Amino acid sequence: MNYWEAIYKSILLGTVQGLTEFLPVSSSGHLSLLQRVLGYNVSGVGMMFVNVMLHLGTLLPVIWIFRKQILALFKKPFKTLLMLIAATIPAGVVGLLFNDKIDALFSGERGVAMLAICFSVTALLLLLCEYVARRRKAASPLGWKHATAMGLMQAVALFPGISRSGSTIVAGTVSGADSEDVARFSFLMSIPVILGSVVVELKDVVFGGAETAAVSMGGAEIVGMLFGVAAAAVFGFLAVKLMLKVIKKGDYKWFSLYLVLLSLTCIWLDVLQIF
Repeated sequence: MNYWEAIYKSILLGTVQGLTEFLPVSSSGHLSLLQRVLGYNVSGVGMMFVNVMLHLGTLLPVIWIFRKQILALFKKPFKTLLMLIAATIPAGVVGLLFNDKIDALFSGERGVAMLAICFSVTALLLLLCEYVARRRKAASPLGWKHATAMGLMQAVALFPGISRSGSTIVAGTVSGADSEDVARFSFLMSIPVILGSVVVELKDVVFGGAETAAVSMGGAEIVGMLFGVAAAAVFGFLAVKLMLKVIKKGDYKWFSLYLVLLSLTCIWLDVLQIF
């Protein structure tokens, strides 16, 4: 792979990762599909390392935008911090027990078909969220009930194609929490999950052969990866800002439409056995 090819492919991956990590359309689903389109080995050690770096790129804008809320977590009475820890546990447990099985399922021959199903599920969840948000008369401040519901849905979102941000926002909204509280908490929830995914993928890189990762990535790939990380950070920032506005309006139907079209595309690709 030459430098220009590595740079444009990495920028494309970084842009998709940055946008889809925080928009309710599933970053893992998009990256899994896009890596197939670009001809990457989706289970290779080098690709795992690229995913690690792209995740770190998307972490930067969240930390910057919510820096005040992050600092507030460590002030008494620590209620939000404790809720955040509790909400992270389900995804952590499911990830540790089933992450390898989930990866194998979606990187296999029927992976694209599985993506089609999960994209459709996310579309339905977003329509449900909009329906509830537009018809409820009052909302409650975020509490343990809402945090628990959001944590359980975040565990479900470990399946590529099920949006993490979308599923947690749906859970918080349907359980009756205030939309702005749900938005802030959902983005805060992304921090330990992204860090957790980085740790898991780094483990796979190390035990899969750190030397293999280094050898499989030449100078062009490394330079391209740096561009990809920058793109993930920039577009992640824009996605967070956009999503905060979307949540206030409770308008998710266009995301649902997009996911339905994407699901149909995946079905078509699977039928033709293109990948």
